[in-house]
Amino acid sequence: MNESIKIVVGYIIITLLWGSTWLAIRIGLDSLTPMFAVGVRFFIASIFVYIIMKISKVKLQTDSLSIKLYLFLAFFSFIIPFSLVYWGEQFVPSGLASVIFAVFPFFVIIFSWLMLPDGSIGIYKSIGVLAGFVGITIIFWDDISLDFAEYSLGMIAILVSATIQGYVAVIIKKHGSKLNPLSMNFIPLLLTGIVLIPVGLLFENRESLVIDSKAVYSILYLAFFGTVITFTIYFWLMQKINVVILSLSTFLTPIIALILGAILLGEKFTTNHLLGSSLVLIGILFANFRGLVKYYKDREKNQID
Repeated sequence: MNESIKIVVGYIIITLLWGSTWLAIRIGLDSLTPMFAVGVRFFIASIFVYIIMKISKVKLQTDSLSIKLYLFLAFFSFIIPFSLVYWGEQFVPSGLASVIFAVFPFFVIIFSWLMLPDGSIGIYKSIGVLAGFVGITIIFWDDISLDFAEYSLGMIAILVSATIQGYVAVIIKKHGSKLNPLSMNFIPLLLTGIVLIPVGLLFENRESLVIDSKAVYSILYLAFFGTVITFTIYFWLMQKINVVILSLSTFLTPIIALILGAILLGEKFTTNHLLGSSLVLIGILFANFRGLVKYYKDREKNQID
């Protein structure tokens, strides 16, 4: 399998798996409190990563840059942003939260322009990101409440989370090229679990914790498929493709969640969902336009040669 096919397959996998995590989280939160659930998810994920590293004989990189990146990722990719999103969603409807977090690719564009040597984004990527954002807004239009006074703190929390994640994505693109994707995950996930499990036990309602089959299956699925597989592939893709293109997976995951909700939970798939999803896909095609043209030109050239 050549690298181009691996990149496409990897992109599809993270989109499908992250799209399914919304359903798994919803099921798990019937039994678990948010911060405790996040902490256990990432702690178990770190154990999975450690086992895979041992089997694959991947050594933990311990140079000064790697250690700085581990600590940076732990706090600014996991602990702070996930805490902000979970806290914010106590006050903000899920549809509005999805639209707010969909500004993530815009911040990737801004920080790429400011921080990366080849920071020029181009018209096609800009149009693609804008079309995708409009598509997400259409998808969740019926769920968006405009009572900003009531939701302001939660909205700010989610917006800050998206901003931080955009900054983190560009930092990893700039400085993380030498890190193994497994090594890049292990310490941040372990630290996140160590921090958030006690936070959940101390500050959340422990009486509402129920360790039943739904909780166990949800945590295990989210830990292995929703964290280990996805973040390993995500960090690998970060080293291979444009960070703006990678950030557009944020637009696809809500579509996967809607489809799964319709299939598994009998939720309605409305005209707005169809129109918005179509616009998201058009936006992603626009963002990849130059890359697709180059791919087909190279393919034709190789066939002629």
